[in-house]
Amino acid sequence: MGIFDPRTSGRAHEEVVFFHDPESGLRAIVAIHSTALGPGLGGTRFFPYEKEEDALRDALRLSEGMSYKNALAGLDLGGGKAVIWGDPVKDKSEALLRAYGRFVQSLHGRYVTACDVGTYVRDMDVVARECDYVTGRSEDHGGAGDSSVLTAFGVFTSMRAAAKHRYGSDDLAGKRVGVSGVGKVGRHLVGHLLEAGAEVLATDINPAARKWAEEHAPSVTWVEDNESLMAQGLHVYAPCALGGVVNERTVGTLKTDIICGAANNQLEDLSAAERLTEADILYCPDYLVNSGGVVQVGDEYYGPFDFARAKRRVSGLYDTALSILDRAESEKVTTVAAADALAEERMDAVGRLQRIRIY
Repeated sequence: MGIFDPRTSGRAHEEVVFFHDPESGLRAIVAIHSTALGPGLGGTRFFPYEKEEDALRDALRLSEGMSYKNALAGLDLGGGKAVIWGDPVKDKSEALLRAYGRFVQSLHGRYVTACDVGTYVRDMDVVARECDYVTGRSEDHGGAGDSSVLTAFGVFTSMRAAAKHRYGSDDLAGKRVGVSGVGKVGRHLVGHLLEAGAEVLATDINPAARKWAEEHAPSVTWVEDNESLMAQGLHVYAPCALGGVVNERTVGTLKTDIICGAANNQLEDLSAAERLTEADILYCPDYLVNSGGVVQVGDEYYGPFDFARAKRRVSGLYDTALSILDRAESEKVTTVAAADALAEERMDAVGRLQRIRIY
């Protein structure tokens, strides 16, 4: 798997730990990519991988992404990620989650966990009964609760910055925005866009999402599927569901000026960033755009959580997004390359301070 070799970032992982508790059925992997800025923060993904190699690959890929997300968000946190190999519907139990918490505790704070695919706020409450290094807990247990509110606000903030770069004004009034995926984050984003006076189009594979839109956002124009939405002729396309939607096939049919959404891993591969630049489509790197949630759980971790303070920090994504877009244009590189360079520079500059000896 190349654990000891630099992957896409040029930085090798610092630590990868396998945990196994046969009695509860726990099979987990924690990957710590970088602690240059602080403890490696990243969620726990509970997923029925086909084989162990797939679980390991996901842990390595996701932990590396968290290093960049946390660096760009201005957090004093590094990148880590955990995966639990199993079916969250069939295999999740109190004993398994508490066993997992004890294993995370054994890392003594080098890794801080939170929610991800297959794990929820209530699960973090259970993990926290055995572990001090948990965030994303419920409000009843001293946590920040649902992070979708600030995730959506971060997407909206970044979208305004992209509009400023592209059109000279961050006013979204009258702009045609297509939202693909109207789940928890997408619904909050739709609310921000309607309040800003944007013309909103939306789609979702879940019939319940359309019902929600008809009842709560009747001015939204519903589109049957994602491919149809991408061909509508948009100012902004906001993927907020599945990753990999921007690929060699879709770039040729995508009719939008800007891509700015909440979904993770929107680009099928890095070559898609080059193709978007060639097509004159401004891509806002998803690991910056969707970092409002990690700002929230970071604020909770260093706590006590303060929503107003966390929201002010998420507002800072506006300036970060503008600097990345301006840098990409001036250096004639992709926005992904510009974002990665900014994150690397911060990790190197701040990480160096740890080598200054204090007596």
